[in-house]
Amino acid sequence: MTIAYKGRLAINLKISVPDSSHASAPWLSKNAILESMIFARELKEKLESNQEEKTKGMLLTATMTEVNGGTSHNVTPKDCETTFDIRIPVDMNCKTIEQKIATLVKEISQEREVEAFYSILDETEPFEAPHNSPLVRAFTLGIMEIEHSRPTLIRKTGTGDMNVLGNQWGIPVVTYGPGDPHEAHTIDEKVSVEEYLRGIEILKKTLQHLKRLHDKKIQ
Repeated sequence: MTIAYKGRLAINLKISVPDSSHASAPWLSKNAILESMIFARELKEKLESNQEEKTKGMLLTATMTEVNGGTSHNVTPKDCETTFDIRIPVDMNCKTIEQKIATLVKEISQEREVEAFYSILDETEPFEAPHNSPLVRAFTLGIMEIEHSRPTLIRKTGTGDMNVLGNQWGIPVVTYGPGDPHEAHTIDEKVSVEEYLRGIEILKKTLQHLKRLHDKKIQ
């Protein structure tokens, strides 16, 4: 049962150098693509530093996902844009990471003597459901009743709808369902009929337990 998802920041980072030159004389100017690679590596290393003891579910990760630069096959690029996908664990928040990014971009651009501009493309706060909430307790009981084993509560490294719903409405939200999560969004994604039907029985039991816990609370 997933009780937490990481938050997400997507940023566009543009690196610009003063001049371009003919590719046959690359020493005449800096190369914006090469500078972007250096800049991206330093930004990633500094954002991800001091996390040696953390589990994957609690790691801040910064992943470069897109690169766009250059105007001709024989001219060194003057500009280069990169996109970063940054996943934020539940003990951090978007505002703190944005402030850190702003500081690092300024510092690295001064060190490298390049112009650097960034913009936020997407911002989603991390979310974790309270472990002792009636919803988590009801699901735990429902799963135990059908599967005869206690479910593992996990923090996933992705970002999902429960981030938006839980944070916007201030309610506990969990993610549960049949199928192998490692096959999600792949060509091998599938769910067996047996597992699908067991999932329905778990949801039915969960609703029964949730009603009982709710009735008990208001008595």
